Amino acid sequence: MAPSKAGTSPSATESQETSDTAASAAFEPCVWNDFFATYTPPRSEEWMRERADHLKEGVRRMFEAGKATSAAETLTLVETLERLGIDNHFREEVDMALARVHHEELDGDGSSSDIHFVSLRFRLLRQHGLRVPADVFDKFRDGTGDFSASLVTDPRGLLSLYNAAHLAAPGEEALDEAIAFSRGHLESMNGELRSPLAEQVSRALEIPLPRFPKRLETMRYISEYEEEGHNGMILELATLEFNLLRSLHLKELKDLSMWWKHTYNTMNLSYARDRPVENYFWTCGVFHEAKYSRARMMFAKTVGLLSTMDDTYDVHATLEECCKLDEAIQRWDETAVAILPDYLHMFYIKLLATFKEFEDCLGADEKYRMSYATKVIKSLSKYFLEEAKWSREKYAPSFKEHLQVSSMSSAFPTMAVVLLLDAGDDVATKEAFEWAVSVPDVVRAGAEITRYLNDIASYKLGKNKGDMASSVECYAMEHGVGGGDAAAAIAGMAERAWRRINGAYMDMVEGPARAELPAARLVVSLARTMEVMYLGGRDAYTSGSDLKSLVTALFLDPAIILV
Repeated sequence: MAPSKAGTSPSATESQETSDTAASAAFEPCVWNDFFATYTPPRSEEWMRERADHLKEGVRRMFEAGKATSAAETLTLVETLERLGIDNHFREEVDMALARVHHEELDGDGSSSDIHFVSLRFRLLRQHGLRVPADVFDKFRDGTGDFSASLVTDPRGLLSLYNAAHLAAPGEEALDEAIAFSRGHLESMNGELRSPLAEQVSRALEIPLPRFPKRLETMRYISEYEEEGHNGMILELATLEFNLLRSLHLKELKDLSMWWKHTYNTMNLSYARDRPVENYFWTCGVFHEAKYSRARMMFAKTVGLLSTMDDTYDVHATLEECCKLDEAIQRWDETAVAILPDYLHMFYIKLLATFKEFEDCLGADEKYRMSYATKVIKSLSKYFLEEAKWSREKYAPSFKEHLQVSSMSSAFPTMAVVLLLDAGDDVATKEAFEWAVSVPDVVRAGAEITRYLNDIASYKLGKNKGDMASSVECYAMEHGVGGGDAAAAIAGMAERAWRRINGAYMDMVEGPARAELPAARLVVSLARTMEVMYLGGRDAYTSGSDLKSLVTALFLDPAIILV
């Protein structure tokens, strides 16, 4: 969701005072129409599940055998499972293996002087919140302090260094040099690298691996792993799991599409974005595993409804209507429908009814979770209303004031709570909800990333003339610079926000918030999805056609053939 809808064409909806006049956006229609609502997913085979369970035992034995193998081999195994999207089946084994590697140095078989393995160790450990000093890369510098020229002949090592350096925490400027050095040489190799390394470099230069949604990486990496030289048992397991999950995802996507078609038609708000497929694609980037099936449906339905609420505040309702909508949401009671204009009655009824359905799905000891969800939605409404006032009254906030409101109106902090609703008892604890609703730095930084990337997209694509000033415009006005310079400065802030996420995550592992780590992992995954939605300055949620090829590849391209 995004308060600024880039690239839309507004028209007046009311003939009232200028301050009370809003714009009605002509968003492009859903590019999928009823395709997924009428799609018949292929039936999954029971034998696939049985075979996958058998293969899992074989991989577990590999971890047992790995206790006697080198740290480099252990790191390679863990990276392979993570990129193939099957590490969730071996969470305990992976954690134990990485803890062992964390307390050991790389072996004396040459791996300790191999930039690939040093970088791989650094990245995997940090992604799991285990602190590794940035000076591990100093050995690869020459007498002048620059990175050694010998590294430029090792593209795999450069790629590993580039990905690892993006796990930098605040204050680790030395890793900026690693990024600049490796990126420059990787870019210069364009057209010279062979497949699949060429494709992996191309992906990383767009979105570094630590920020790339896992399900999308798995979609690409399965065939690449086969080309690289592979373990047949691992590849078969990954292929089976991918196809089994695809069948489940297609069923969920069909159910969601049918639900949304009925909901959207019932609400009859043609000004609002019609994006059920994009919602579900986004959801799979946050959590794709089978155990999160109901959580995905709750998340995707909520995104659709909050997107409608966002569009109402932002591009359609008058200021008076915005105030009435917020009042009704604060009351969160069906009797409040009476204060709303007629056209919002069904939206409000559907919003409350959907959350009642969520509550009915939860167990008796889980229903308390809904109070956290409604709390953050009420808070989000307040931020939407504040922005509506700024827009209608032509108020230009300072950059700091803008960020305080617009980072929260990005809906990231709201969704950080919603994604926990049915995430399982090991993740969705009362402590996790208290943590998420307090907007800790992992959540706040994710919200800032969302705001910055959205506003850069608005700057590049053009925003509605009725929208309030974006963070890019506020920065440009405050600092007396052009839009391009302001957008570059905002991009730098997004990079620093990622570093805050990296640092805060490691702090959680070492501090009192360790119990909230499973929830934090999901929040970090949510932040990763923003990199895809706003890649290259696009707004792929507002413009669904920008995601069509990725949706097709993930859900509809011919299923991966078993080896």
